[in-house]
Amino acid sequence: MTVYLVGAGPGDPGLLTVRGAELLRRADVVVYDRLSVRSLLDLVPKEADQINVGKHPGRSTMSQEDISALLVERGKAGDTVVRLKGGDPFVFARGGEEAQALLDAGVDFEIVPGVSSALAVPAYAGIPLTMRHSSTSFTVLTGHEDPDKGGELDWDAVARLGGTIVVLMGIGRLPKIVNRLMASGLPPHTPAAAIQWGTRPEQRTVRATLSTLQDHVLEPPSTIVIGNVAAMNLDWFESRPLFGVRVVVTRPAHQAGVLSRELRRAGAEPIEIPVIEIADPTDGGRRLAEAVDRIAQYRWVVLTSPNGAERLLAALPDARALGGVRLAAIGPATAAVLRSGNLLADLVPDRYVSESLLAAFPAPRESEANRVLLVRAEVARDVLPAGLEATGWSVDVIDAYRTVAAPITADQREALASADVVTFTASSTVDRFVDEFGVEGAPGVVACIGPVTAETAAERGLTVDVVADVHTVSGLVAELVRHFQP
Repeated sequence: MTVYLVGAGPGDPGLLTVRGAELLRRADVVVYDRLSVRSLLDLVPKEADQINVGKHPGRSTMSQEDISALLVERGKAGDTVVRLKGGDPFVFARGGEEAQALLDAGVDFEIVPGVSSALAVPAYAGIPLTMRHSSTSFTVLTGHEDPDKGGELDWDAVARLGGTIVVLMGIGRLPKIVNRLMASGLPPHTPAAAIQWGTRPEQRTVRATLSTLQDHVLEPPSTIVIGNVAAMNLDWFESRPLFGVRVVVTRPAHQAGVLSRELRRAGAEPIEIPVIEIADPTDGGRRLAEAVDRIAQYRWVVLTSPNGAERLLAALPDARALGGVRLAAIGPATAAVLRSGNLLADLVPDRYVSESLLAAFPAPRESEANRVLLVRAEVARDVLPAGLEATGWSVDVIDAYRTVAAPITADQREALASADVVTFTASSTVDRFVDEFGVEGAPGVVACIGPVTAETAAERGLTVDVVADVHTVSGLVAELVRHFQP
């Protein structure tokens, strides 16, 4: 029975520590707060309990005493409990109180430090906390302490110390904090900045001076930086090409992460709304298993998707069963799945559509077996099998999987309403999206991975704005960049 107090970092899911990710993947219970990143919950086993104890300005879902009691209760029950906290659990996060409650109750616990917003947020705003010769120290304060009431904090000493001052959770008392620092001798023209939702796609940075910062519209959660370094703008985060663009990813859940990571690197905010799931074919995989049993009879195995490649690898007892059979993959993503099984594709066309694969496919030879095994989705275009048969190949078409509708949550519907872009990586995602949300449910920009998907989108009444020249996830993101920053 162990309770893990895990720092989630300030917002960017990439700042979660390796240890934190490991614990989330094997948690029985996750207790999370408002500033934790919801996408981190995707790491949690589906059967785990997820308990939201978030505190909002002016109200709380659960009191701190009740949170501590919950951790003790679930810890004593023998569960692996992850208490996911924004930033670092021991930096103005009341992790110390929770650890003390666990210690008093005799429940084992472990502290997993997180990246504090005091360090990460200024860095994401291009503000170094220290600079040689100009700022050789920094002080981190909580804005929860009222400067007018006195307390443990020596404001005069803070102002005299110099260097950089970082204030967390201080927007509500900003006028009092500013007045107290100036009264303690800090010049009104001292550079200052406020960074709202730091490290997230919605990050917004306001630069001003100590006396003028409060003239701007500022909202929590914001990190306030005061000192000469606040005038610096070593921008790298907010200048990314898709910064702030909200992009819907409609791929199946197990494949969405690849596109989401590419979008985040470009600065976008991915919104994962998987509209389809991959399921067994109607025959439960019987025909694929039978085909694998006689696979040595085929000259070629043709794979038209990563999902088909995954199903083939799962059905193969051993790579040696392929013998002299050659492999054709419709594109690099499908070929990559084969490589994961130590199989190299003999043929990958220059353009990743059936027509290009057909054009690159060799003609059959009279002296050889001219049979092709085509592994694909249960519902697919007939361009490839018809074209191969027209050139003299004998083709066995095997349905390796089928796509089914994925359930849509209320949170996903709400997120869709604020999206800027919807992406489609297959015709099946287009059909399911339009069936569920209608044409009017699509955001302002519709982006498709290739011409076949774009044709389906147009047939379903969508106006397609972006079509990737290179029909890959990277190509789709690159085309979105060109669309938003021509």
